[in-house]
Amino acid sequence: MTSKPPLPVRPIPTAQPFFPWHHFTMRCGSTPRGARLARRLAGERLDTWGIPYGSDTHDVLTLIVAELSTNAVRHGRVPGRDFRLRLSAESATLRVEVTDSRGESIPALTEPSDDLDGGRGLLLVAALTDRWGCYPCVDGLGKTVWAALDVGLSQALIH
Repeated sequence: MTSKPPLPVRPIPTAQPFFPWHHFTMRCGSTPRGARLARRLAGERLDTWGIPYGSDTHDVLTLIVAELSTNAVRHGRVPGRDFRLRLSAESATLRVEVTDSRGESIPALTEPSDDLDGGRGLLLVAALTDRWGCYPCVDGLGKTVWAALDVGLSQALIH
């Protein structure tokens, strides 16, 4: 009687998950409705990539998309121009980028006033992500605000 060889077992990484390279880009109208649409479609895309609804990673990334999209609508709006949302996942890093049409309004972390309802979005982004920043568009017309999240093994599915 011959014995069957063992089936090959795929090794599980111990430190970081591996995301095959994913990329998603869309343009949205610079309106509150466009910001909501960006958040909803980003949530669907993340779920498709294996970051399920209700997971901490999914909730953090959709919050980041919502904050950056809302900022693009409130502070980066130029009438008649859209903003662009870009999501990417590579290796163990997930990145959100929002590009608007107003390059002169550079975001900065400031202490919010107790009298105001807003002004805390970038503080949330800075607290929830590993890195964030801003750079001007190549054509000089606008800026991109980005945030990156390094995802640990316990926070994502392994593909």
